[in-house]
Amino acid sequence: MTKEESFYIGYITKTKGLKGELQLFFEFEDYQDLDLDVVFLEVNGKLVPFFVSSHKLYDNKTGLFYFEDVDHIDKAQPLVKKKAYMPLNKKPERDEDEFYYTDLKGFIAVDETLGELGEIIEVNEYPQQFVATVHYKNTDVLFPLNEDFIVEIDDEENILTLDLPEGLLDIYLNP
Repeated sequence: MTKEESFYIGYITKTKGLKGELQLFFEFEDYQDLDLDVVFLEVNGKLVPFFVSSHKLYDNKTGLFYFEDVDHIDKAQPLVKKKAYMPLNKKPERDEDEFYYTDLKGFIAVDETLGELGEIIEVNEYPQQFVATVHYKNTDVLFPLNEDFIVEIDDEENILTLDLPEGLLDIYLNP
């Protein structure tokens, strides 16, 4: 399976105990709806399947997992910090009117003052807000995604129109 045939769900944060249990932090919004019988971890640039023997999900976007053949901390430790994926055919269906900030990845960001900033290459969730990354003027610049800055989301044309505060991008362009 390739990354194009899968979707990102999160990453392994740590081991727990000595019997190979691993904690997975979910960056996928509807993680409770996932059919978690197999998880693909990115190991040396390839997606490797790990079959789930048991798991328990928590409200804080984490879950504890036991994978088949990972029965000791020595087998679990190399999996820490690995990104986790699932096949596209296991992605839960969403209502048409449901939209998440993470859906903006791939959109073109346009500021009302500065013009086109570029394609949104990453959207990360932090405790207080979502932050988008755009490669602008040969530099990766970050800006918050919130209602104060978003003017319009055109999901037909994949364009995000923003009104960013004056000087926000100067932090990155003039260090």
